[in-house]
Amino acid sequence: MGAGRKPKALTEKIAEGRSAEVMMEPAELEGMDVPPVKDFLKSPQKSGRKLVAEEVYQEAYAWLKARGCDKLVTVQMVEQYAMSVSRWIQCEEIVSSTGFLAKHPTTGAAITSPYVSMSQSYMKQTNYCWMQIFQIVKENCSTAYDGGTPQDDTMERLLRARKGM
Repeated sequence: MGAGRKPKALTEKIAEGRSAEVMMEPAELEGMDVPPVKDFLKSPQKSGRKLVAEEVYQEAYAWLKARGCDKLVTVQMVEQYAMSVSRWIQCEEIVSSTGFLAKHPTTGAAITSPYVSMSQSYMKQTNYCWMQIFQIVKENCSTAYDGGTPQDDTMERLLRARKGM
């Protein structure tokens, strides 16, 4: 599973003159611009800071809709991506405010902050979620796209969250 060469993008297949069929046929659904955001993506946080998952969800879904792939990617995949980005930002904010070191609970010695490893885990999960979404777009989008993606904007979102914007 996952071994071997990755499939070429639909635009590359079209450029080569090969038969280019969309792998999955989207369901004929009529809907809104962005599906409603579920409550868990906007729930209040214990720290009092705003959870940015709702904003990430809306941006990612709008990006998918602009590519015509919003019906190919499940809402759950976009929700999982949005929550991962949000949790990564929370961990990074805590690391920024408390530093990279923490006190060991029994010995009192300096140890690496647990938020550093949690941040790395969430970043890995975020990248994995995004690569799943982007692979679907790559294989099914018939127009070339060279602009930014919601994934490119995660650092900007982190910086805005630190400023309290």
